[in-house]
Amino acid sequence: MLKFIKHNMDTISGIEIYPIIALLIFFLFFVGLLFWVFTYKKNTLNELSNLPLQNNDEIQGSNKINT
Repeated sequence: MLKFIKHNMDTISGIEIYPIIALLIFFLFFVGLLFWVFTYKKNTLNELSNLPLQNNDEIQGSNKINT
């Protein structure tokens, strides 16, 4: 089975660039994600982390204050 796939891949010209492009996209995505995580505001993270601990009245009250 693998011989058939390998033979077909060998006959396609320029196919060696696709793994490099895939690796670049993968690497750039995670570098961008790390940058976004480290530059995210601490206040927003604290609000988001406290959401599961609040009941509905506190959540609705804080939304009215923010708007």
